[in-house]
Amino acid sequence: MTTYAKADTLMEAALAPLDSTRAAGLTIVFSLFIAASAQFSIQIGAVPITGQSFAVLLTGALLGSRLGAAAVIAYLVEGAIGLPFFAGGGSGIVRFLGPTAGYLVAFPAAAFITGAFAEHGWDKRYVTAVAAMAIGSVIIFFGGWAWYSILTHTPPVTAFNVAVLPFLAGDVIKIALAAAVLPTGWALLKK
Repeated sequence: MTTYAKADTLMEAALAPLDSTRAAGLTIVFSLFIAASAQFSIQIGAVPITGQSFAVLLTGALLGSRLGAAAVIAYLVEGAIGLPFFAGGGSGIVRFLGPTAGYLVAFPAAAFITGAFAEHGWDKRYVTAVAAMAIGSVIIFFGGWAWYSILTHTPPVTAFNVAVLPFLAGDVIKIALAAAVLPTGWALLKK
């Protein structure tokens, strides 16, 4: 049985020792968490408002860089092979060619970066947890914005107004809620 030795994240501390069996289980559970969050979907044009970014950032922060990114990649593979895991119950490889593909492709990088910050203790205080998740969110927005601009052949400013601007207020709320989980979880774990 292999154990992973690296900086603690909340889940690693709660489930120590984190061996390969537990790591695989967490990967599956968190991929399903992201899939469930994607079902909270409000269509506002070509790009819906979903709970995916909340779940992706929280997954990265809770599991760390490598395991968080692995859970997100598992989620993307599950959706690509036909499970109804994408926004509004969507599925299939064709989702990686549509207007939301840039967000999907950016998810693993956002989880990895957010997880890396968590591994360095940014998840232990609310302000730094917000900062880590905001950086992850910027990665998601950049991927979505760039892809939408390329796909629709629209100027970057127009693409920003469609693919980023309508989602900023909601993302602030998602980040505030997700970041609150982390220091609270650490406080409960210490008790």
